[in-house]
Amino acid sequence: MERGRTDHRDPPGDGLRAVRGAGRERGARRVLTGPAATSAVVERAFREHFGRAVAALILSFGDWDVAEDAVQDAFTTALARWPRDGAPRDPAAWIVAVARNRAIDRVRRERALRGRLPELTALTPTHDEPHEDEPVLTSVPDERLRLIFTCCHPALSQEAQVALTLRLLGGLSTAEVAHAFLVAEPTMAQRLARAKAKIRDAQIPFRIPPDPKLPARLDAVLDVIYLVFNEGYAASAGDTHIRQSLCAEALRLVTVVTELLPDQPEALGLQALLLTHEARRETRVDASGNLVLLEDQDRTRWDADTIEHATRLATRALRKGPPGRYVLQAAIALEHANAPTAADTRWNRIAAYYSHLAALGPDPVVELNRAVALAMAGDLEGGLARIDALGGALDRYHYFHAARADLLRRLDRRAEAAAAYARALERARSETERAFLTRRLDELEHDQDEGDDRAGR
Repeated sequence: MERGRTDHRDPPGDGLRAVRGAGRERGARRVLTGPAATSAVVERAFREHFGRAVAALILSFGDWDVAEDAVQDAFTTALARWPRDGAPRDPAAWIVAVARNRAIDRVRRERALRGRLPELTALTPTHDEPHEDEPVLTSVPDERLRLIFTCCHPALSQEAQVALTLRLLGGLSTAEVAHAFLVAEPTMAQRLARAKAKIRDAQIPFRIPPDPKLPARLDAVLDVIYLVFNEGYAASAGDTHIRQSLCAEALRLVTVVTELLPDQPEALGLQALLLTHEARRETRVDASGNLVLLEDQDRTRWDADTIEHATRLATRALRKGPPGRYVLQAAIALEHANAPTAADTRWNRIAAYYSHLAALGPDPVVELNRAVALAMAGDLEGGLARIDALGGALDRYHYFHAARADLLRRLDRRAEAAAAYARALERARSETERAFLTRRLDELEHDQDEGDDRAGR
């Protein structure tokens, strides 16, 4: 499986952001007195509870599409009612109850056409206004993580497990999931639809696995957490490069995983990896929001305590056996983090770590990063040749073109570098990265103009 960004770059709710005001308390409900309050409360409920609500309805109805549609309808109802009646004390319970009512109505209509109304007797009766005190979905500690383990069912391929979980519980849109897997959005939409159909047709149980079965699902769970962090660390689209809410949630989840499974080296490795990147988050963009490359970041502002913690975790993981993907990536990140200056980076060692990663399984993104490491270790031409060989697999990936452009620039092949930056710019969707690529192009054109002026004198 191609897992996308090795070098790292809010939940779907676009339909919930159209309104903006203030609120006051009245009795047991918070009355919303303006559109801004509606937007804030409903959007927060969507971000925090959409996945949980869908999971609850899948448990009840066994149909992913019915569950998603019903929950979407419930949030539409919330937009209409909460400004008028006030937000309920327990928004999650309200959403689940309304969604369950919508789902029951839909199932009743569909089954009535087939003469199967008696099958509804096992479902909860519906009523128009749900009781506010309906219990939250589950009392299992850290519900979101348990639901991630639930989604990562071994009857599905690991790619399908990860994609579905990112869509349902990771807070990523279909477009963002597609970007994580380096495929087109329609392709990912088809994969998600097929996976949902398999769950429905094969009647795959959607339930929390018992503790002894958690390790068997760990690889997929770690992939989900990693890709959620990736999307937060370098957003694939929009005008905000870093989405801290996603980073914080991924860090929280991986911490819980290592507490639940303290002897799993890959969990420790992932925690070390994410902490290492988090340690330098504040230096990745400047005060104006412009992207700052790793080599140009102010290392005195990196969080030394967090880097030290990550180093200890990685050391623990390495002691537990041969390193896996996340332990190796943590080792690479720590090579960067522990170098006093960019010039002190041990690129040969980083290239060796990427060679170990490549040996674990084919991954063109790993090969891209290995090529960059070899180039930075001194073999610019050799690194560029390796990158050129990956064009077929990574043409859609704007980092491929940006990395190629950077090596061409360092080789003083400016016209080719400009063309590569232009191709990267065509593929980049993040406004921050597009601005960076535009600056690079402008610098090359300025240098070319100066060179032409000198030649004409």
